[in-house]
Amino acid sequence: MALAPDVQAAAADECAPSTTGSECCSLSGGPMTEDDARRIAGRLKALSDPTRLRLLSHVAAQGCGAVCVCDLTAVVDISQPTVSHHMKKLVDAGLVTREQRGKWAHYSVVPEAFAELRGFLDLR
Repeated sequence: MALAPDVQAAAADECAPSTTGSECCSLSGGPMTEDDARRIAGRLKALSDPTRLRLLSHVAAQGCGAVCVCDLTAVVDISQPTVSHHMKKLVDAGLVTREQRGKWAHYSVVPEAFAELRGFLDLR
């Protein structure tokens, strides 16, 4: 079935690249590789939990300093093993690092991971 000429012209206009010089919702980095998509998806999945977001915001609020897991339990009012579980998910996603100091784990934000997420989410 052929489209009417005015419908064909409208469809062609919709698919034609913009000539105004402005981009509409294009990802700044272009199409991603499968590996990049898996990494970004893993990070976004780790961030999709409200408890993890709260824990991460507390760690990020400390800037470059590390935060002891013992200080995080009071932030979200959950047990230390549950905090450790959530923090492990953030570590596995590459969003924070873990350093053992004696019997306590200390966590720090990985700035490069958030720079990558910021770049991916930067729609222009």
